[in-house]
Amino acid sequence: MTAISNAVLRLAVAFWLGGVALFTFVLTPLIFRSESRDVAGRIVGYLFPGYFRWGLACGIVALLALPAVRNQLRHFAVVAALLAIMTGATAFQSFYIEPKAAALKREIPSFVTTPKDHPLRREFAKLHGISAGCNLVVFAGGVILVVLL
Repeated sequence: MTAISNAVLRLAVAFWLGGVALFTFVLTPLIFRSESRDVAGRIVGYLFPGYFRWGLACGIVALLALPAVRNQLRHFAVVAALLAIMTGATAFQSFYIEPKAAALKREIPSFVTTPKDHPLRREFAKLHGISAGCNLVVFAGGVILVVLL
């Protein structure tokens, strides 16, 4: 049972980190390079809920597998804390940031024609910055976990 839990933990972290890397460093830049800003934003906006659900699923699976491998991990407390932080950041993005950002995007007719200093654009930029920070925390935590595990 411990070997299976260990494999599940490692796979969940690897799939999570891989998903973050693919979405953040490959898919999103590719979409924004090949489409107009408004179209690209709409496409990425459609993908975000699934992206965050993927992260939450991976985080929950990893957290559920963690107790079974407690005695095998030299850095159990660090691993547990990183998983909790990463899952918390993903939940915050999923349940707070993404819905608020999506609602703001619906109120902004165009990111091309709406001035950057417009109050809705400024609020969206703030949420985007917080989300990007959370995303970097998840990515960095995943890299550290891959090294530790």
